[in-house]
Amino acid sequence: MHPVCVRIALVGGGLLLSAAPLAAAPAVASPSAAPTAAAGVQSAPRSTLSAKATVKSIGAWQQFRVYGSSTGLPAGTRVTLQQMQKKKWVSLPIHMNTTRSHTYNLRVKLGLKGLNKIRIVGGGAVSNTVQVTIR
Repeated sequence: MHPVCVRIALVGGGLLLSAAPLAAAPAVASPSAAPTAAAGVQSAPRSTLSAKATVKSIGAWQQFRVYGSSTGLPAGTRVTLQQMQKKKWVSLPIHMNTTRSHTYNLRVKLGLKGLNKIRIVGGGAVSNTVQVTIR
């Protein structure tokens, strides 16, 4: 079998593959011949979620809101509230879809007394952690 050089190029949103016989060349590759990213190809923007609570401290089972916005996620992405329980993040049955303006606003009632750590997840993104004390 003869060695073949395969070239891959992005052309108009598709891939173009071409193969050509490999000319006699040394089998050892030099470190300077490392593959580089194609010019003009950018990675997708990273998806993010932000989260804020309307209170720092509140009584047990009293309603407050967790709100924020998203970037890099399509409108209508489902976001879910998570709570830290015994060193694990647990998804609570509190969720909604983001609005056309990429925001969300959840009504929340928590009953675990003490410092509660909560966050929002959705579309592969995870928000910052918000701390709310339940009295």
